[in-house]
Amino acid sequence: MKLSVSQGRMAALIVVLVLIIDQIIKIWVKTTMHLHQSYHITDWFYIYFTENNGMAFGLEIFAKLFLTIFRIVAVVLITWYIARTVRQPNKVKTGYIACLSLVLAGAIGNIIDCVFYGEIFSESTRSQVASFVSLGHGYSDWLHGKVVDMFYFPIIETNWPSWMPFVGGEHFIFFSPIFNFADAAISCGIIALLLFYSKYLNSESSVGNKSK
Repeated sequence: MKLSVSQGRMAALIVVLVLIIDQIIKIWVKTTMHLHQSYHITDWFYIYFTENNGMAFGLEIFAKLFLTIFRIVAVVLITWYIARTVRQPNKVKTGYIACLSLVLAGAIGNIIDCVFYGEIFSESTRSQVASFVSLGHGYSDWLHGKVVDMFYFPIIETNWPSWMPFVGGEHFIFFSPIFNFADAAISCGIIALLLFYSKYLNSESSVGNKSK
């Protein structure tokens, strides 16, 4: 049981730390930068302020309210799964719990933007830096806030060779998505799960199928 308790505390610590770092960065960007303003750190790394209504890395596929509700449901399910999993200390590896905690923390981080930012911030524009406002005077309603993104890594920026069909001569940027710390936590957690704990994920799904 001691292992279970330590895993639970570790999961909570990861979530809290990721949330603190994520929100500090987002609030700093939101309250000090104009929309689409950028800081050139290196030729392959920029702090570029943008906002999106959609999913991770600026993707916009579904309606805003649906995405927010989906995120909240996903967070509830992941939290329940982690709480259930840490009660199996003889079976569960600590790294597996850490990966799940990263995914959970990232999801919560973006939910905070969606749920609260529209109510507590004024609108960010190309000519106006946002500021905190009293409830009800923000740029949007509850659950309709925009997610703040800022990390941009145009590692390779060039033009396709002119002889290439369809895309010849067009501008090309390798890794153009703009993302935030919460997105990075989700991505790292999922990649680590797939790389190091795929067998465990398969065993979990097979156990679930047998229980049906």
